[in-house]
Amino acid sequence: MEHGPGGIHGSLQMLRAVATTNTPAIIRLPESSAVWAKKALDLGPQGIMFPMIDSPKDARKAVSYCRFPPNGIRGSAHTVVRASNYGINEGYLSNYKEDLLIMCQVETVDGVKKVEEIAAVEGVDCIQMGPLDLSASLGYLWDPGHKKVREMLRTAEKEVLKSDRKDGGAFLAGFAMPHDPPEALGKRGYHMVSGAVDVGLFRNAAVEDVRKFKISLNADSDDSDDDKDSDEKYWSE
Repeated sequence: MEHGPGGIHGSLQMLRAVATTNTPAIIRLPESSAVWAKKALDLGPQGIMFPMIDSPKDARKAVSYCRFPPNGIRGSAHTVVRASNYGINEGYLSNYKEDLLIMCQVETVDGVKKVEEIAAVEGVDCIQMGPLDLSASLGYLWDPGHKKVREMLRTAEKEVLKSDRKDGGAFLAGFAMPHDPPEALGKRGYHMVSGAVDVGLFRNAAVEDVRKFKISLNADSDDSDDDKDSDEKYWSE
């Protein structure tokens, strides 16, 4: 819900769809707030992602939005929401903390400076790096592959990987980029990698389709039979 047009209602439809394939779902909030977290968590996702976490204080707040009192400030309607199977799941309150993955996005210079402390916050299961926002934070909005961006990203990665999961440390997650493919992230120790984006896949296919069509327009059009063959070949693809 952070950069896409979707909201709570749209998220519900997506959760219903992926549930049919036993696929875990993570909801990415538009902002880190108690209200958004409450509405998202009541839908029953397996994970929740908080954007723009710049400090341990931000991370502790995010965790508190996911915990019922006295351990947090999450509003309670557990008897009538999808997360508890509308009150039918009698073990929901006993298991809800263990059943939820809490992810914090670190995507600014300030966040990277505090990433080791953020990763150590109790309840934070995963640190999700945000390379595009990090490049913007460094002043390289148009160049996420810039050397200084890569260096800061590597610094953050090492700080997260220093933490030990057995001692409460966090997993490392990230987004693959054209200059930083999934296999490269895997080699650097990432535990979770977000690959291609659905909108990006569709955009690339559309751009490639237009490119091939433009090439066909530039082809020799003197021979009508050749034109017919070219047209059939184009549309058959």
